[in-house]
Amino acid sequence: MVRHYEALGLLGSVARSDAGYRQYSTADVHTLRFIKRSRELGFSMAEIAGLVSLWHDSQRASADVKRIAKAHVLELEKRIIALQDMRGTLQNLLQNCHGDARPECPILDRLAGH
Repeated sequence: MVRHYEALGLLGSVARSDAGYRQYSTADVHTLRFIKRSRELGFSMAEIAGLVSLWHDSQRASADVKRIAKAHVLELEKRIIALQDMRGTLQNLLQNCHGDARPECPILDRLAGH
């Protein structure tokens, strides 16, 4: 993942030892932790790039950070609603499936578009 972060410009070029091992500075470690925490909160890589950029910008406006976080919360809310709808559909299908030796299966019928 670190190479991916470097390719995306989230992490600067990391120094390497003579043996080719990456040598991280304290700032690199802080950036990697920032990225990890951002990923744990479900931010996209594009959002994380924006947040890292703002984090490194001492002239940033907190309104820009809040805008990114607020948009992410709205997206999470949409995903939660979609997941709840999926759960409800599956629960309904489970209730209508006999789950026995019969071949009829409303779950498969729904997946097949019937």
